[in-house]
Amino acid sequence: MDKKILIAYFSYEGHTRGIAEKIQRITGGDLFEIRPEQAYSTDYDTTERQARQEVKNGFRPVLAEQPQDMAQYDTVFIGTPNWFNKIAPAVASFLAENDFSGKTVVPFCTHGGNGAARVAADLRNYLPNAQITECLDILEDGGRSADAKIQEWIERII
Repeated sequence: MDKKILIAYFSYEGHTRGIAEKIQRITGGDLFEIRPEQAYSTDYDTTERQARQEVKNGFRPVLAEQPQDMAQYDTVFIGTPNWFNKIAPAVASFLAENDFSGKTVVPFCTHGGNGAARVAADLRNYLPNAQITECLDILEDGGRSADAKIQEWIERII
């Protein structure tokens, strides 16, 4: 692929990270983990309560770091878990703090059964000047069929 690709993702349980790594192997893009400066608790119930409040309140955490040079990328894959039918707050921060004008944004979402929900709509709200492609939604880590599903999706959209 001739385009310069960034695969930016937030992952709490590792599902979204795994999908991002599969995308990276297929595309050869640069991998970037979106991490809040203040890490979430390793206790799932604690994080679930915190995340529910953050999503409800539109909270955007301070991020630990940003990519070196966003201007160099033509295509940016954005990976998020479905948190209460929305993008994760750290992803919201990432979207708000970077310029995606003229870029192709390729969303992917991991979930526990609710599909992509409002992920694509959230992205359109944050990124009115970007071209947003079809969103890939993957149940948890995608299981054995994940590689084939990701390959077919990438071939369709890129």
